Amino acid sequence: MSAALHRPVVRASLAVLAAVLLLAVLGGRLAPLDPLAQDTAHLLQGPGAGHLLGTDYLGRDVLSRLLAGTGPSVAAAAEAVGTALLLGVLPGLASVRFSAPLSWVALRAVDALMTLPFTLFAIAAVGVLGNGLHQAMLALGVLLAPLFFRVTRAAALGLDRAQYVEAAELMGAGRLTVLRTHVWRKVLPTVSVTTAHSLATALLTVASLTFLGIGVQPPAPTWGGMLASDLGFLAQQPWAPAVPTALIVLTVGALNLLADALRDAEPAGPAPENAPDAAPVPLRAPEEARDDHRVRV
Repeated sequence: MSAALHRPVVRASLAVLAAVLLLAVLGGRLAPLDPLAQDTAHLLQGPGAGHLLGTDYLGRDVLSRLLAGTGPSVAAAAEAVGTALLLGVLPGLASVRFSAPLSWVALRAVDALMTLPFTLFAIAAVGVLGNGLHQAMLALGVLLAPLFFRVTRAAALGLDRAQYVEAAELMGAGRLTVLRTHVWRKVLPTVSVTTAHSLATALLTVASLTFLGIGVQPPAPTWGGMLASDLGFLAQQPWAPAVPTALIVLTVGALNLLADALRDAEPAGPAPENAPDAAPVPLRAPEEARDDHRVRV
């Protein structure tokens, strides 16, 4: 995995993600103006000295709202993926040691959850639990958990009967110790790739929900909420939707590129155990081949 860090694409992706993370942590403090303050004297103003990215339909500073809205958008995606990791990875590792009936039940439950669409399930959860971003992200994390479950289980199944795992068990190591010391280390690269892809999916889902006004209480700024409000004033500011869209595209693209790089950097799987090595076939001169043919005839 360290070899992937030397690739220019990976470095560029990490630089973009580091900048987005910095904005998520310090965006509210870096905002030049109050993101909620309205200025009716400067409605839909273009970029200028007082407002570097202009103002929206209520006279609020777009740059300040963009900086302040980065934190909730990124935190919501991280909350969903964190929930999925907790609900998917640990049961996926444990299912390797389950009995066959329990594993079958767990797999059928996972298959049922994977058939549900993210956005519709989140809307239904918000309707039942209340219109809050935490409720929506909890629902999204539940739907992402089956992906982590299946990926972790598939990676751990190939390692459960490896020779070094059996040797550790013969030496007296407990099952929890084997999973934590020998199996998890091999499963971690696969989980890292899935985490990067899931973060991109969660960010797009968060943007979709906030675009629809679900999971966030106005006038709180979010990327999706800003995009929705800008689309209503395209005649006055046709360039306005490009600002939050660029942040969404850059962040999701960087996560996908990073996931692809981590996947390509994964080492090849171990060769099948007890498989006989293929002996090299010696090259023979044409005369030897003709002599051998005459003997056989």
